[in-house]
Amino acid sequence: MKIFLRTGIFVAIMGYAKERGKLEKLLTKLVGVNIYNEKGLVALNDCHENYSHTVRILKNKEPELFTELYKKELQEVKDAKKTINPEDAIEDRQNKFNAYKDVIVNAIEKTIAKTNETN
Repeated sequence: MKIFLRTGIFVAIMGYAKERGKLEKLLTKLVGVNIYNEKGLVALNDCHENYSHTVRILKNKEPELFTELYKKELQEVKDAKKTINPEDAIEDRQNKFNAYKDVIVNAIEKTIAKTNETN
């Protein structure tokens, strides 16, 4: 039984490391995204989608640790995405784009921090 328990713990830690690595890659991808344009918006939406997938995996592995992040942070990202309207003035679009990026970065950073707390 001890071997299984140790193996189970090892698998959980490795699982967090794998997901944390995915999240860290998303952060590096976002570094150069600063201007509202089609390419930038595609990059943010891709990061949003990948974050959503990764935090869902974490929530399914450890619901008591990651459900709150899944609900709160992911909802904030979704809400920020909805504010971007191509019909807005250029300055408004850029401001909302920056806010969307900031929310994604914040959500990813919080999730990475939570995976580090569990090790």
